[in-house]
Amino acid sequence: MSLGYPDLKGQRAVGVRSVTKAVLRGQAVRVYIARDADEAVVAGLRKLCQERQIPVVEVPTMGELGRACGIEVGASAAAVLREEDA
Repeated sequence: MSLGYPDLKGQRAVGVRSVTKAVLRGQAVRVYIARDADEAVVAGLRKLCQERQIPVVEVPTMGELGRACGIEVGASAAAVLREEDA
């Protein structure tokens, strides 16, 4: 059972590429990464978030993260975006 991630219902970026771009542009306020995502895929994003001091929340599965974002496929990463950047 998913606890839900209500902040992902608003403005967000989904997928490692989109989330990485949002972090680089200073638009991301929080990043979610699925625990079952391939670490080789998310390692760069994880490091970038650490460098930029953006909080990273781990989600149990890609499927759960995808559902939280309102998509029917899994997502390895997602970000909550600043309201003014949306």
